Amino acid sequence: MDKEKITPEEEAPRFMLTDEEGNELEFELIGSGEVDGVMYYAMIPVEEAEDEDRDTFEYVILKSETDEDGEESLITIDDDEEFDRIADFFDDMFSTVDFDELEGKN
Repeated sequence: MDKEKITPEEEAPRFMLTDEEGNELEFELIGSGEVDGVMYYAMIPVEEAEDEDRDTFEYVILKSETDEDGEESLITIDDDEEFDRIADFFDDMFSTVDFDELEGKN
């Protein structure tokens, strides 16, 4: 399993995503990884990422899917078992983050 998390020295990539109702929201990538040949991305809304008074945050997990035209889309995970497995993957990844070090870098 390949893992990539954003370190304090890096600028986190941002993505403008459109939800099912057509609303555009900006997200910040906090980690990505390939599991069983599929790419997954952990992201938080930019509003939450920039809220310095916030001690905790919830992240969303999106799955990369390529359509027949070769266009990549990020989609939600509908299968509960798959979601739980990937959530554990990211929880393990983020458990190694030294939050005291992150705070010192800001």
